[in-house]
Amino acid sequence: MNRATNSRMEFQSCIDSCTKCAEACLACFKASLDEMDLNARKDCISILVECAMICQASVAMMSMNGLFSKEQCALCEKVCSKCAEECAMFKDEFSKKCADICLSCAEECRGVNHRDYSVI
Repeated sequence: MNRATNSRMEFQSCIDSCTKCAEACLACFKASLDEMDLNARKDCISILVECAMICQASVAMMSMNGLFSKEQCALCEKVCSKCAEECAMFKDEFSKKCADICLSCAEECRGVNHRDYSVI
C-alpha cells in the first residue's frame, strides 16, 4: 500500500466526523430557518454555514493527503467549537444534536494535530 493510501486511512475517523458534522450543520441551518426566533439565531445560522463549509474542505484536504491537512484541521477545530457554542444556546433538539456533533468533530480535528503521520 502506498503512502497516500496509508495516510488517508489514518485520517479516516476525522474524515467521517467532518462529513457527519457538515451534514448536521446543514440540517440545523435548514431547521433554524423555520424557527420563530430567526433574528436571535442569525449568528448561529451564519456559523452553521461556515462550519459545514470548513468541514467539507477538510474532508477534501484529508482525502487527498494534502500538505496542509493538519493546519486545515486546526482551523476546522476552532470553527466546530464555535459552532457548538452557538448551537448550545438554543434548547431545541436539532440545535442540541448539532452542538454535540460539532464538539465531537472538534475533538477529532484536535486529535489529527496530535498524531504523527511522518512515520506512515
